[in-house]
Amino acid sequence: MRTYTFYVYILASGIGGTLYIGVTNDLIRRVYEHKTKAAEGFTKAYGIDRLVYYERFDNIEYAMHREKRLKKWMREWKVVLIEKDNPNWDDLYPLICR
Repeated sequence: MRTYTFYVYILASGIGGTLYIGVTNDLIRRVYEHKTKAAEGFTKAYGIDRLVYYERFDNIEYAMHREKRLKKWMREWKVVLIEKDNPNWDDLYPLICR
């Protein structure tokens, strides 16, 4: 039986910038798509490609539920969530590519 991992992630255009929340089963590939502008839409239009936060899930339904809940949060709550573990809004992409 194969085990899958899913990720809910937050991208930002910069420190305190525009946010994007998504879900994927391949975080490295998906963030790379955002960084190379291969992902059409909101992130490409607004230059959103800095991975500032992510969570892991073993169940796609839990991941999708979390994504939907985070999207409904007030911006201030999202900023607190990001800054709890990433106060400088560092791009986490190089860390996950190791």
